Amino acid sequence: MFTGIIEEQGEVLAWEPSADAARITVRAPLAASDARHGDSIAVSGVCLTVIDQGPDWFTADVMAESIAQTTLALIAPGSRVNLERAAAVDSRLGGHIVQGHVDATSHVVSVTPGERWSVVRVALPAELEALVTRKGSIAIDGISLTVSAVSDAGEASPWFEVSLIPETLSATTLGAAAPGTPVNLESDILARHVERLLAVESLRSKVQA
Repeated sequence: MFTGIIEEQGEVLAWEPSADAARITVRAPLAASDARHGDSIAVSGVCLTVIDQGPDWFTADVMAESIAQTTLALIAPGSRVNLERAAAVDSRLGGHIVQGHVDATSHVVSVTPGERWSVVRVALPAELEALVTRKGSIAIDGISLTVSAVSDAGEASPWFEVSLIPETLSATTLGAAAPGTPVNLESDILARHVERLLAVESLRSKVQA
């Protein structure tokens, strides 16, 4: 489990695809400093397992499903990625519960810079529309963020916005985001559970009717 508080930006050193998977190596001085075989590290919001590591790098295998469902397929050596080690049980939950299981990919629609922060608008995939609400939590490329605005239900091109403070702009890859930038989205696990409960209750009601 993660909290969505990015610890550092890493640099992809190698991306080695195979028939049904890939292997990624990332330069990550902080994340690799105490990494061990089998540890989980979130790479731009995707939970990966360390299979090898050195003083300032780690390597992980990426399943075909992760490649197909996330933006990892678009990275190459030199790409910057957001990194977070798994949360320790004795640490503060500074963001929200992030699993590292990407729900959908999307893209940045617009970036509106302000004096002290930027407002980023992201296209909202139809399958996540019911799970995103104003003042709710969402993870973009593994970053725990609060939704500051969301489009009205039924709008032809749904979107949501987040407001990025200077710390987020400097510490994460969103600081360099521009319209068209692809992103990984993970909705709030609590919202997903509520959606499932409502779906099950609706089905039971129809069966009993």
